[in-house]
Amino acid sequence: MYEMIKILETVLLPIFIMIVIGYILQKKFTLDLKTLAKLNIYIFVPGFIFVKFYKTHFEIKLLLYIVLFFIIYIVFLFIIGKILTRLGNKEKGEATTLTNSILFFNSGNYGVPVNDLVFKGDPLAMSVQVIVLSLQNIFTFSYGIFSIQAVNIGKLKALLGYFKMPVLYALIFAIVFNYGNVKIPTFIWTPANYIADAMIAIALILLGAQIANIKFRFKWSSAYVFILIRLIVGPVIALGIIKVMGIEGIIAQALFITSAMPTSVNSSVIAQEYDNHPELAAELVFLSTLLSAITVVLVIYLSKILF
Repeated sequence: MYEMIKILETVLLPIFIMIVIGYILQKKFTLDLKTLAKLNIYIFVPGFIFVKFYKTHFEIKLLLYIVLFFIIYIVFLFIIGKILTRLGNKEKGEATTLTNSILFFNSGNYGVPVNDLVFKGDPLAMSVQVIVLSLQNIFTFSYGIFSIQAVNIGKLKALLGYFKMPVLYALIFAIVFNYGNVKIPTFIWTPANYIADAMIAIALILLGAQIANIKFRFKWSSAYVFILIRLIVGPVIALGIIKVMGIEGIIAQALFITSAMPTSVNSSVIAQEYDNHPELAAELVFLSTLLSAITVVLVIYLSKILF
């Protein structure tokens, strides 16, 4: 019981405080949400990925295992999302936002502190989390942007547009510098860390500002099914994959817990940037984060029993 309260206090409360700050700022000043989204996509997220991937040291075998798990996990979720949106006769733009809400989970500003608390700073567990975080960010800012852009400008232009995104190059440089043991000068490393540290705050403030523009209907919506998929079905699928792959111990626990994270703030960020049902995206992020206070605690408890 104490551990559950501790999770709520140290993980969820700080997140909701930042969201509330964004909400208040939007109500008082009417922020330029598109500018905030651009800052996150073109500056803060690339900086965050570069710093985290550069600092993380892990074995290639571990990386391959997690990449395989991640691909299988995403494929299952993608199929479920496609089936649900077709059954619901959703138009392409809305279908993309709904599917993205289950594909992109908050493995960064939510997943990292949860991992740190549960495993008490264990380096292996944190390595797993950082790898998943990096894969999530790559996926979000590649397929995520491509899927939205493809609706508006076509698949070819959307694909070419991805190569203009700094996230791709931040990852490449981080991998090269990491495995090449390239020392980064202090005058570059210091501002890079400033940028990385700012990513979470900017993303959560943007989410709060987006929520301020939402007119909640306080009645059941078919879109909420996707929240249940993200928070409940997602961990069940992950559990099955972990068992089939024969993953055990801390690695299995870390993967199971991170699969239960709520919808990523970045799914809302790119929806805002490309004007693809941004209010719906923000609503899904907010409600999934709110409800995860219950589901994540339960998954953490189960992880200690099942593995």
